[in-house]
Amino acid sequence: MSMTDPIADLLTRIRNAAMRRRPSTDIPASRLKAEILKLMQREGFISGFERQQPEGGHPSLRVDLKYVDGRCVIEGLKRVSSPGLRQYVAKDEIPWVQGGYGIAVLSTSRGLLTDKEARRQGIGGEVLCTVW
Repeated sequence: MSMTDPIADLLTRIRNAAMRRRPSTDIPASRLKAEILKLMQREGFISGFERQQPEGGHPSLRVDLKYVDGRCVIEGLKRVSSPGLRQYVAKDEIPWVQGGYGIAVLSTSRGLLTDKEARRQGIGGEVLCTVW
């Protein structure tokens, strides 16, 4: 079965695991999802992730969620640009997420960047999602 929006699926799986206070969750693997998870790990929203290759099955990404005092560090996830309605922004229109507390993930000509990195480099792009 093909998936229409794999990024929304990634965010939903993380959101559901956080609501159930799971230590980790498995997500079907792709390079784009791995890059988004790298940004989330670098910004401190998840503990880590690893690629798993089951015998004869499809590869997956095991995402380890991060908790502080029993609460998940991720308070919210939102898909901004969707396959049916792409959201592009110029360098001076990059959104601030929760007053700078969260991050926006942008797909740019230089790869995936956080909103802070895109502002620093002076480039815009497609706003994929926000995390706070």
